[in-house]
Amino acid sequence: MQYCALDNIDAVRETIRYLQHSALKIRAIVSFIDPYCALAARLAEEFGVGCFSYEAMEIMQNKHKTRELLKDSPYNPRFTVITKENYEESERTVKRLLPAVIKYIDSNGSRDVYYCDRYSDYLKNSERIFNQYGDGTLILEEYLDGEQFIVEVLVIAGKVNIVAVVEQEIEYINEHFIITGYNLLTNYSRSYFEKLKKSTEEIVKLYGLKNGPCHLEMRLVKGNWKLVEINPRISGAGMNRFLDIGFGINLVQETLKLALGKEVNLERKHNKNTFAQHVILERSGILKKITGKREVLASPGVKYVYVKPRKGSYLSPPSSLGNRYAFVIATGGTEKEARWNAKSAAEKIVFHLISE
Repeated sequence: MQYCALDNIDAVRETIRYLQHSALKIRAIVSFIDPYCALAARLAEEFGVGCFSYEAMEIMQNKHKTRELLKDSPYNPRFTVITKENYEESERTVKRLLPAVIKYIDSNGSRDVYYCDRYSDYLKNSERIFNQYGDGTLILEEYLDGEQFIVEVLVIAGKVNIVAVVEQEIEYINEHFIITGYNLLTNYSRSYFEKLKKSTEEIVKLYGLKNGPCHLEMRLVKGNWKLVEINPRISGAGMNRFLDIGFGINLVQETLKLALGKEVNLERKHNKNTFAQHVILERSGILKKITGKREVLASPGVKYVYVKPRKGSYLSPPSSLGNRYAFVIATGGTEKEARWNAKSAAEKIVFHLISE
Protein backbone atom coordinates (compact mmCIF):
# COMPACT_ATOMS: atom_id res chain seq x y z
CA MET A 1 0.00 0.00 0.00
CA GLN A 2 1.26 3.44 -0.97
CA TYR A 3 0.03 6.59 0.75
CA CYS A 4 -0.25 9.96 -0.98
CA ALA A 5 -2.14 13.26 -0.69
CA LEU A 6 -5.27 12.73 -2.77
CA ASP A 7 -5.79 16.47 -3.13
CA ASN A 8 -2.43 16.72 -4.90
CA ILE A 9 -3.09 15.33 -8.38
CA ASP A 10 0.59 15.27 -9.30
CA ALA A 11 1.38 13.26 -6.18
CA VAL A 12 -1.35 10.78 -7.13
CA ARG A 13 0.09 10.47 -10.64
CA GLU A 14 3.58 9.87 -9.24
CA THR A 15 2.24 7.15 -6.95
CA ILE A 16 0.51 5.43 -9.86
CA ARG A 17 3.71 5.58 -11.92
CA TYR A 18 5.63 4.13 -9.00
CA LEU A 19 3.18 1.24 -8.80
CA GLN A 20 3.38 0.73 -12.56
CA HIS A 21 7.16 0.28 -12.30
CA SER A 22 6.85 -2.16 -9.41
CA ALA A 23 5.73 -5.76 -9.66
CA LEU A 24 2.05 -4.72 -9.67
CA LYS A 25 -0.05 -4.42 -12.81
CA ILE A 26 -2.72 -1.72 -12.54
CA ARG A 27 -6.04 -2.95 -13.92
CA ALA A 28 -8.41 -0.27 -12.59
CA ILE A 29 -8.44 3.03 -10.70
CA VAL A 30 -11.67 3.51 -8.71
CA SER A 31 -12.90 5.59 -5.79
CA PHE A 32 -16.13 5.25 -3.81
CA ILE A 33 -15.54 8.43 -1.77
CA ASP A 34 -16.51 12.04 -2.43
CA PRO A 35 -14.96 13.99 -4.06
CA TYR A 36 -12.58 11.53 -5.72
CA CYS A 37 -14.92 9.38 -7.83
CA ALA A 38 -14.59 11.43 -11.02
CA LEU A 39 -10.89 12.05 -10.42
CA ALA A 40 -10.24 8.31 -10.18
CA ALA A 41 -12.18 7.73 -13.40
CA ARG A 42 -10.21 10.46 -15.19
CA LEU A 43 -6.91 9.02 -13.97
CA ALA A 44 -7.99 5.56 -15.12
CA GLU A 45 -8.54 6.98 -18.60
CA GLU A 46 -5.20 8.78 -18.47
CA PHE A 47 -3.33 5.60 -17.52
CA GLY A 48 -5.02 3.37 -20.07
CA VAL A 49 -7.40 1.45 -17.79
CA GLY A 50 -10.45 3.66 -18.20
CA CYS A 51 -13.98 2.31 -18.07
CA PHE A 52 -16.22 4.81 -16.30
CA SER A 53 -17.55 7.96 -18.02
CA TYR A 54 -15.46 10.49 -16.09
CA GLU A 55 -16.87 13.60 -17.79
CA ALA A 56 -20.40 12.67 -16.73
CA MET A 57 -19.16 11.90 -13.23
CA GLU A 58 -17.51 15.33 -12.99
CA ILE A 59 -20.83 17.03 -13.77
CA MET A 60 -22.61 14.88 -11.18
CA GLN A 61 -20.18 16.08 -8.50
CA ASN A 62 -20.93 19.74 -9.29
CA LYS A 63 -24.31 20.97 -8.04
CA HIS A 64 -24.24 24.07 -10.26
CA LYS A 65 -23.44 22.13 -13.44
CA THR A 66 -26.11 19.59 -12.52
CA ARG A 67 -28.83 22.23 -12.26
CA GLU A 68 -27.71 23.89 -15.51
CA LEU A 69 -27.67 20.54 -17.31
CA LEU A 70 -31.22 19.73 -16.21
CA LYS A 71 -32.71 23.22 -16.39
CA ASP A 72 -34.85 22.44 -19.45
CA SER A 73 -36.01 19.10 -18.07
CA PRO A 74 -39.08 18.46 -15.88
CA TYR A 75 -36.86 17.00 -13.15
CA ASN A 76 -35.24 20.20 -11.90
CA PRO A 77 -36.60 22.31 -9.06
CA ARG A 78 -36.64 26.06 -9.67
CA PHE A 79 -33.27 27.45 -8.59
CA THR A 80 -30.92 30.38 -8.68
CA VAL A 81 -27.17 30.77 -8.18
CA ILE A 82 -26.02 32.96 -5.29
CA THR A 83 -22.61 34.58 -4.83
CA LYS A 84 -21.27 36.90 -2.15
CA GLU A 85 -21.59 39.78 -4.58
CA ASN A 86 -25.28 39.31 -5.35
CA TYR A 87 -26.86 37.61 -2.35
CA GLU A 88 -28.19 40.85 -0.79
CA GLU A 89 -29.43 42.24 -4.11
CA SER A 90 -31.75 39.39 -5.04
CA GLU A 91 -34.68 39.77 -2.62
CA ARG A 92 -37.35 39.56 -5.31
CA THR A 93 -35.78 36.46 -6.89
CA VAL A 94 -35.36 34.78 -3.52
CA LYS A 95 -38.92 35.44 -2.37
CA ARG A 96 -40.28 33.82 -5.55
CA LEU A 97 -38.53 30.58 -4.55
CA LEU A 98 -39.48 30.47 -0.86
CA PRO A 99 -39.77 28.14 0.94
CA ALA A 100 -36.37 27.01 -0.31
CA VAL A 101 -33.21 25.14 0.53
CA ILE A 102 -29.82 26.82 0.30
CA LYS A 103 -26.67 24.76 -0.06
CA TYR A 104 -22.97 25.21 -0.62
CA ILE A 105 -22.05 24.06 -4.11
CA ASP A 106 -19.63 21.40 -2.81
CA SER A 107 -21.69 20.21 0.16
CA ASN A 108 -22.45 16.54 0.75
CA GLY A 109 -24.12 14.43 3.41
CA SER A 110 -26.60 17.23 4.31
CA ARG A 111 -23.70 19.39 5.46
CA ASP A 112 -24.09 23.12 4.68
CA VAL A 113 -27.69 22.61 3.56
CA TYR A 114 -30.29 24.84 5.22
CA TYR A 115 -34.04 25.29 4.97
CA CYS A 116 -35.26 28.85 4.42
CA ASP A 117 -38.88 29.63 5.14
CA ARG A 118 -38.47 33.43 5.17
CA TYR A 119 -36.17 35.93 3.49
CA SER A 120 -34.49 36.56 6.86
CA ASP A 121 -33.66 32.82 7.03
CA TYR A 122 -32.07 33.09 3.60
CA LEU A 123 -29.87 36.04 4.67
CA LYS A 124 -28.84 34.34 7.91
CA ASN A 125 -27.96 31.04 6.26
CA SER A 126 -26.17 32.65 3.31
CA GLU A 127 -23.97 34.61 5.69
CA ARG A 128 -23.36 31.47 7.76
CA ILE A 129 -22.06 29.57 4.71
CA PHE A 130 -20.06 32.50 3.36
CA ASN A 131 -18.42 32.99 6.77
CA GLN A 132 -17.33 29.38 6.69
CA TYR A 133 -16.15 29.13 3.08
CA GLY A 134 -15.43 32.68 1.95
CA ASP A 135 -16.13 33.57 -1.65
CA GLY A 136 -17.94 30.40 -2.67
CA THR A 137 -21.01 29.70 -4.75
CA LEU A 138 -24.39 28.77 -3.32
CA ILE A 139 -27.45 27.21 -4.90
CA LEU A 140 -30.92 28.25 -3.76
CA GLU A 141 -33.58 25.71 -4.74
CA GLU A 142 -37.30 25.62 -4.14
CA TYR A 143 -38.16 23.23 -1.31
CA LEU A 144 -39.53 19.96 -2.68
CA ASP A 145 -42.27 18.62 -0.43
CA GLY A 146 -42.81 14.90 -0.87
CA GLU A 147 -41.54 11.39 -0.21
CA GLN A 148 -37.85 10.85 -0.95
CA PHE A 149 -36.18 7.79 -2.43
CA ILE A 150 -32.67 6.67 -3.34
CA VAL A 151 -32.32 5.01 -6.72
CA GLU A 152 -29.15 2.90 -6.94
CA VAL A 153 -27.95 2.60 -10.53
CA LEU A 154 -25.17 0.85 -12.42
CA VAL A 155 -24.87 1.82 -16.08
CA ILE A 156 -23.32 -0.79 -18.37
CA ALA A 157 -22.67 0.00 -22.04
CA GLY A 158 -25.35 2.69 -21.95
CA LYS A 159 -27.99 0.50 -20.29
CA VAL A 160 -29.35 2.05 -17.10
CA ASN A 161 -29.74 -0.76 -14.56
CA ILE A 162 -31.83 0.15 -11.51
CA VAL A 163 -30.39 -2.07 -8.79
CA ALA A 164 -32.57 -0.87 -5.92
CA VAL A 165 -35.09 1.75 -4.82
CA VAL A 166 -34.86 2.75 -1.16
CA GLU A 167 -37.42 4.85 0.69
CA GLN A 168 -35.86 7.36 3.11
CA GLU A 169 -37.15 8.57 6.46
CA ILE A 170 -36.05 12.17 6.99
CA GLU A 171 -36.18 14.25 10.15
CA TYR A 172 -35.59 17.99 10.41
CA ILE A 173 -33.17 18.26 13.32
CA ASN A 174 -30.89 21.06 14.44
CA GLU A 175 -31.70 23.05 11.26
CA HIS A 176 -30.64 20.13 9.03
CA PHE A 177 -32.39 17.38 7.10
CA ILE A 178 -31.12 14.10 8.56
CA ILE A 179 -31.94 10.71 7.06
CA THR A 180 -32.58 8.32 9.94
CA GLY A 181 -34.22 5.35 8.23
CA TYR A 182 -33.93 3.37 4.98
CA ASN A 183 -36.63 1.00 3.70
CA LEU A 184 -35.64 -1.33 0.85
CA LEU A 185 -38.51 -1.70 -1.60
CA THR A 186 -38.80 -5.31 -2.73
CA ASN A 187 -41.29 -4.63 -5.52
CA TYR A 188 -42.37 -1.60 -7.48
CA SER A 189 -46.05 -2.42 -7.97
CA ARG A 190 -47.26 1.12 -7.38
CA SER A 191 -47.86 2.90 -10.67
CA TYR A 192 -45.62 5.88 -9.95
CA PHE A 193 -42.54 3.64 -9.92
CA GLU A 194 -42.90 3.07 -13.66
CA LYS A 195 -42.63 6.84 -13.94
CA LEU A 196 -39.61 6.75 -11.61
CA LYS A 197 -37.87 4.21 -13.85
CA LYS A 198 -38.48 6.38 -16.92
CA SER A 199 -37.35 9.53 -15.08
CA THR A 200 -34.17 7.84 -13.83
CA GLU A 201 -33.24 6.61 -17.30
CA GLU A 202 -33.82 10.03 -18.85
CA ILE A 203 -31.81 11.86 -16.18
CA VAL A 204 -28.84 9.50 -16.36
CA LYS A 205 -28.77 9.70 -20.16
CA LEU A 206 -28.76 13.52 -20.02
CA TYR A 207 -25.42 13.26 -18.18
CA GLY A 208 -24.00 10.99 -20.86
CA LEU A 209 -23.05 8.26 -18.38
CA LYS A 210 -22.23 5.19 -20.50
CA ASN A 211 -20.46 3.12 -17.86
CA GLY A 212 -20.31 3.55 -14.11
CA PRO A 213 -22.25 3.79 -10.86
CA CYS A 214 -24.47 6.55 -9.55
CA HIS A 215 -27.30 7.07 -7.13
CA LEU A 216 -30.11 9.55 -7.41
CA GLU A 217 -32.10 11.09 -4.57
CA MET A 218 -35.56 11.66 -5.99
CA ARG A 219 -38.68 13.24 -4.50
CA LEU A 220 -42.24 12.58 -5.55
CA VAL A 221 -43.86 16.02 -5.73
CA LYS A 222 -47.55 16.14 -6.67
CA GLY A 223 -47.18 13.02 -8.80
CA ASN A 224 -43.98 14.14 -10.53
CA TRP A 225 -40.39 13.08 -9.83
CA LYS A 226 -37.77 15.73 -9.06
CA LEU A 227 -34.04 15.25 -8.64
CA VAL A 228 -32.74 16.36 -5.25
CA GLU A 229 -29.17 15.19 -5.81
CA ILE A 230 -27.07 12.77 -7.85
CA ASN A 231 -23.68 11.27 -7.00
CA PRO A 232 -21.35 9.08 -9.13
CA ARG A 233 -21.04 6.23 -6.62
CA ILE A 234 -23.03 3.87 -4.45
CA SER A 235 -24.65 5.52 -1.43
CA GLY A 236 -22.68 5.45 1.80
CA ALA A 237 -23.80 4.59 5.35
CA GLY A 238 -23.77 0.83 4.93
CA MET A 239 -25.73 0.73 1.66
CA ASN A 240 -23.63 -2.10 0.23
CA ARG A 241 -24.29 -4.31 3.26
CA PHE A 242 -27.95 -3.23 3.18
CA LEU A 243 -28.40 -4.37 -0.44
CA ASP A 244 -26.47 -7.57 0.21
CA ILE A 245 -28.80 -8.45 3.10
CA GLY A 246 -31.96 -7.52 1.18
CA PHE A 247 -31.18 -8.77 -2.32
CA GLY A 248 -27.92 -10.71 -2.13
CA ILE A 249 -26.30 -8.14 -4.42
CA ASN A 250 -22.81 -6.86 -3.55
CA LEU A 251 -22.93 -3.64 -5.56
CA VAL A 252 -19.38 -2.60 -4.71
CA GLN A 253 -18.10 -5.94 -6.01
CA GLU A 254 -20.17 -5.67 -9.19
CA THR A 255 -18.97 -2.10 -9.75
CA LEU A 256 -15.36 -3.25 -9.46
CA LYS A 257 -16.07 -6.08 -11.90
CA LEU A 258 -17.37 -3.50 -14.38
CA ALA A 259 -14.22 -1.42 -13.92
CA LEU A 260 -12.13 -4.55 -14.59
CA GLY A 261 -14.05 -5.45 -17.72
CA LYS A 262 -15.55 -8.57 -16.17
CA GLU A 263 -19.12 -9.82 -16.48
CA VAL A 264 -21.49 -8.12 -14.04
CA ASN A 265 -24.34 -9.95 -12.29
CA LEU A 266 -27.12 -7.79 -10.83
CA GLU A 267 -29.70 -10.55 -10.37
CA ARG A 268 -31.29 -10.77 -6.94
CA LYS A 269 -30.43 -13.92 -5.00
CA HIS A 270 -33.33 -13.31 -2.61
CA ASN A 271 -35.95 -10.67 -1.83
CA LYS A 272 -36.11 -9.77 1.87
CA ASN A 273 -37.97 -6.89 3.50
CA THR A 274 -35.07 -4.90 4.97
CA PHE A 275 -34.87 -1.72 7.03
CA ALA A 276 -31.89 0.25 8.36
CA GLN A 277 -32.32 2.50 11.41
CA HIS A 278 -29.66 5.08 12.27
CA VAL A 279 -28.94 6.32 15.78
CA ILE A 280 -28.54 10.03 16.53
CA LEU A 281 -28.07 11.90 19.81
CA GLU A 282 -30.04 14.65 21.50
CA ARG A 283 -27.14 16.11 23.48
CA SER A 284 -23.37 16.58 23.23
CA GLY A 285 -20.58 15.13 25.28
CA ILE A 286 -17.47 12.96 25.49
CA LEU A 287 -18.16 9.26 24.92
CA LYS A 288 -17.52 7.26 28.07
CA LYS A 289 -18.85 3.90 26.89
CA ILE A 290 -21.44 2.20 24.66
CA THR A 291 -23.81 -0.49 25.88
CA GLY A 292 -26.49 -2.60 24.25
CA LYS A 293 -24.72 -3.98 21.18
CA ARG A 294 -24.99 -7.57 22.39
CA GLU A 295 -28.71 -7.12 23.06
CA VAL A 296 -29.17 -5.64 19.59
CA LEU A 297 -27.51 -8.63 17.91
CA ALA A 298 -29.86 -10.95 19.82
CA SER A 299 -32.97 -9.01 18.76
CA PRO A 300 -35.50 -10.42 16.25
CA GLY A 301 -34.58 -9.98 12.59
CA VAL A 302 -31.31 -8.14 13.21
CA LYS A 303 -28.68 -8.98 10.61
CA TYR A 304 -26.04 -6.31 11.17
CA VAL A 305 -25.13 -3.58 13.65
CA TYR A 306 -22.48 -0.91 13.21
CA VAL A 307 -21.22 1.49 15.88
CA LYS A 308 -18.81 4.16 14.70
CA PRO A 309 -17.33 6.28 17.56
CA ARG A 310 -14.63 5.21 19.98
CA LYS A 311 -14.30 5.93 23.67
CA GLY A 312 -13.18 9.51 24.25
CA SER A 313 -14.76 10.86 21.05
CA TYR A 314 -16.75 14.07 21.16
CA LEU A 315 -20.33 13.41 20.03
CA SER A 316 -23.11 15.87 19.27
CA PRO A 317 -26.63 16.15 17.83
CA PRO A 318 -26.55 15.93 14.03
CA SER A 319 -25.54 18.78 11.76
CA SER A 320 -24.81 16.38 8.89
CA LEU A 321 -25.16 12.70 8.07
CA GLY A 322 -21.70 12.23 9.55
CA ASN A 323 -23.22 12.74 13.01
CA ARG A 324 -25.15 9.48 12.83
CA TYR A 325 -23.23 7.26 15.21
CA ALA A 326 -24.66 3.77 14.70
CA PHE A 327 -27.11 1.83 12.59
CA VAL A 328 -28.99 -1.43 12.72
CA ILE A 329 -30.11 -3.45 9.68
CA ALA A 330 -32.99 -5.86 10.23
CA THR A 331 -35.32 -7.98 8.11
CA GLY A 332 -38.90 -9.09 8.61
CA GLY A 333 -41.78 -10.96 7.05
CA THR A 334 -43.30 -7.63 5.98
CA GLU A 335 -42.06 -4.06 5.51
CA LYS A 336 -43.76 -3.10 8.76
CA GLU A 337 -42.07 -5.92 10.69
CA ALA A 338 -38.62 -5.15 9.28
CA ARG A 339 -39.04 -1.49 10.24
CA TRP A 340 -40.19 -2.39 13.76
CA ASN A 341 -37.33 -4.89 14.23
CA ALA A 342 -34.70 -2.32 13.23
CA LYS A 343 -36.15 0.55 15.26
CA SER A 344 -36.76 -1.42 18.44
CA ALA A 345 -33.26 -2.93 18.28
CA ALA A 346 -31.60 0.43 17.64
CA GLU A 347 -33.20 1.81 20.82
CA LYS A 348 -31.08 -0.65 22.83
CA ILE A 349 -27.83 1.07 21.84
CA VAL A 350 -26.93 3.55 24.57
CA PHE A 351 -24.15 6.14 24.33
CA HIS A 352 -22.98 7.10 27.80
CA LEU A 353 -21.66 10.66 27.63
CA ILE A 354 -19.69 12.88 29.96
CA SER A 355 -21.27 16.29 29.75
CA GLU A 356 -19.19 19.20 28.45
